[in-house]
Amino acid sequence: MKKISPLSLSSFIIFAGFICFANNLKAQKIAKPNVIAYYTGGGGTLIDSFPVEKLSHLIYSFGHVKGDSLNIKSAKDSALISKMVALKSRNKDLKVMIAMGGWSACEPCSEVFSRKNGRETFAKTTKELLDYFHADGIDIDWEYPAVAGYPGHRYTEADKHNFTLLIQELRKKLGKKAEISFAAGGTKNCIDSCFEWKKVMPLVDRVNLMSYDLVSGYATQSGHHTPLFSTPQQQLSADWAINEMIKVGVPPQKIALGAAFYSRIFQNTTDANQGLYQPTKFLSGVSYKNFPDQFTVDKGFQYYWDDVAKAPYYYNAASKQLVTFDDPKSIALKTKYVVDRKLNGIMFWELTDDAYANGLVDVIAETLNK
Repeated sequence: MKKISPLSLSSFIIFAGFICFANNLKAQKIAKPNVIAYYTGGGGTLIDSFPVEKLSHLIYSFGHVKGDSLNIKSAKDSALISKMVALKSRNKDLKVMIAMGGWSACEPCSEVFSRKNGRETFAKTTKELLDYFHADGIDIDWEYPAVAGYPGHRYTEADKHNFTLLIQELRKKLGKKAEISFAAGGTKNCIDSCFEWKKVMPLVDRVNLMSYDLVSGYATQSGHHTPLFSTPQQQLSADWAINEMIKVGVPPQKIALGAAFYSRIFQNTTDANQGLYQPTKFLSGVSYKNFPDQFTVDKGFQYYWDDVAKAPYYYNAASKQLVTFDDPKSIALKTKYVVDRKLNGIMFWELTDDAYANGLVDVIAETLNK
């Protein structure tokens, strides 16, 4: 055996150290947070006009349960999914997923997923559709298992375990390579009662936390619908929900924080506290791309920033209207929060609401690249 000189040994150690350092840098690069966009294709938008190079995931919204099967409702929607998958030519790392459900469209979920044959058929048809479109995975947006969701939709206590059985069947049918994610509400009721977290999370790639609509369309008191942090008057926030999820065993690296690319407008009954935390009713929503035309000083809207919630809002004192939303400042802070907390990524509803250029996707990308 050839004797290694001290100089050669030290050179080897330095070289090995450099390789380890380089590998660590590579690992850090791979761990860059995901940027996950839901996309409905509505509003006459053109998917290829958006900066898809700045996304990691693009989720078609929505497929639905028909019979026991995952169904795409029209040839137009099928063409849209194919077009989304074709965008991989511009971004080779892009993952294209199909979301099932949505707020008003999971009426049969509780019944179908309560049955073994229902879960098996759904998983089988999911695999067939993913293979047909060459898509990368499924996102389950059942709002909500085991707790009240859309008015009139069935929900039972058994939904909680049946959701676990559904995810198990999907993983079995789709294999290890396909991505599986699901959307979860950011309320205490959903976090505590909807999911068997410790059984489900090992089987999925992430949970998309809907840390928006926290002041909902049924609210009787105004507030921030998508705040980063809680305030003395409003507990619900992205930070609060993430901490609660971690407490029940959800790994931070599998949580995607949700952001809103739209506003919620509330009509207050009193003119106090610049519109916050007042008796109210929900009026409507407006896409971020339309803010410059809708919320102007000439129309009576004054911009405010809540430095506790890290959330912007407009208030119109004349009409008593409060507008709650995300903007470039709050999106940058949410993105930095994702990095600092080592979360899976930032997701948002939805890409249609963004501007084609100089929009909120660009803010996310710029913040991640700092």
